[in-house]
Amino acid sequence: MKKIELAKQFLQQHLAALQCPLCQAALVTLAGNSLTCQSGHSFDLAKNGTLYFLQKQMKSEYTKEMLEHRRAFLQAGFFQPFLTAIAQHLTPDSLILDVGCGEGTPIQQLNQQVAADYIGFDISKPAIQLASDYNADGWFCVADLARMPFANQQLDTVLNIFSPSQYQEFKRVLKPGGQLIKVIPNAGYLHELRELLYQGQAKESYDHGPVLTLFEQHFETFEAYQVQQTMTLTETTLTDLLAMTPLTWTATKAQLAAITLTQLPEISLDVTILVGKQ
Repeated sequence: MKKIELAKQFLQQHLAALQCPLCQAALVTLAGNSLTCQSGHSFDLAKNGTLYFLQKQMKSEYTKEMLEHRRAFLQAGFFQPFLTAIAQHLTPDSLILDVGCGEGTPIQQLNQQVAADYIGFDISKPAIQLASDYNADGWFCVADLARMPFANQQLDTVLNIFSPSQYQEFKRVLKPGGQLIKVIPNAGYLHELRELLYQGQAKESYDHGPVLTLFEQHFETFEAYQVQQTMTLTETTLTDLLAMTPLTWTATKAQLAAITLTQLPEISLDVTILVGKQ
């Protein structure tokens, strides 16, 4: 079945979970390839089954090349330890939203573990174009975190993996008893690369304290789990890592060219998973 037909099936099944990001009216009609709200705003499905909900294109440093390297690195298994931990909190047939889904690999890997209905969105159009490769594992759209195109109290789980948060929006779209699962980096996350590039500088270390404090302000009762693992690098995964992480954006070409497997034979995953109930 074509991607657009799979997307239309998904949308027909979950139309009640969507709302117009322009006027907040219900999206009520899917006719042909167009989705229309009660006020008459219309959004057309692309050939790959995705929707573009933004009024204007938003700037993103996440290029197609960077996202392709990110996909390769994640397909090598870097996120798998904490995705396996997240899967323990998901239930089949639930409706799950991945905020800032990137190129879609986390949804694809989660769906292999828990057969649920997944939606992913990102402000990066190249990310969503790549994510459409995983059309059978979820449905993807380009949207704004501050004006999410999802209706009140319709989602079982919101995933927020290394992405900005908009807690009022998260609470709005979650069902009563729904959950926000947020993944934040700890001090050990990619610490080997930080120490190589930024020794003696503020960026050499990372403190997630402010992020945790903000989460606690919105979810007073929550569970927290730490996941740690070290990944042995190869020439290929080293190249992918250096190309996909924002840590290298301010590094010079000479700095990056000097990094070899001898200097960076392994890289650390060190995250905390926060699970807050609505």
